[in-house]
Amino acid sequence: MKKPSISTFALLLPTIFLLASTSVKAATQINVVGLFGGKAVVIVNNGKPQTLSTGQTSPEGVKLLSANSQKANFLVEGKQRALGLGQAANVASTNTQSNNPNAVTLYLNGAGHFESEGQINGKALKFMVDTGATSVAMNSGDAQYAGINYKLGQMTRVSTANGEVVAYRVSINNIKMGNLSLSDVDGMVLEGGSPPVVLFGMSALNRLSMKNDGSSMTLTKKY
Repeated sequence: MKKPSISTFALLLPTIFLLASTSVKAATQINVVGLFGGKAVVIVNNGKPQTLSTGQTSPEGVKLLSANSQKANFLVEGKQRALGLGQAANVASTNTQSNNPNAVTLYLNGAGHFESEGQINGKALKFMVDTGATSVAMNSGDAQYAGINYKLGQMTRVSTANGEVVAYRVSINNIKMGNLSLSDVDGMVLEGGSPPVVLFGMSALNRLSMKNDGSSMTLTKKY
């Protein structure tokens, strides 16, 4: 068999280097070098050690979901990974959300809830999926922050874990979560500071299809 010439290897080298570079960029490497209650010290992609607190995301996109002295739960490239002290992982990118402009994928937090950052009327708020809520529900402070004059809505009373409170039925102009955008969504504003996050209830969920894979939930707009 004829051996390849030096010029042949020279032509192949750029291709080999390109493939190797693509492979590296397609995965995120994380090493756990310290663990504490609510914090983890990590090295991402062979960089410098950095300390993440629960809910914080590193510049490389590694989010700490929860941590104690035994292990930490991370969200890396759209996947959850539980790592102990001294453990490492290479997590390949999935890019699940970019394939569908009308879908968003949520992941379980440390408390077992599906949460996401989002917007109401252009104002950033945190959402939690709640199939037990008949409508999108928020506290009065969040409603004011989002520019909702809730007291113009129909007043009612609702039962909560803290007892019965005054609430107002409203129409929310726009809700955004990831790639999803919904307009004219029925909402409920509760006087006081509860719920602490916006409950993404059935008035929004009924307009979406839900696919639950255990640790992740994909919401896709139906209309």
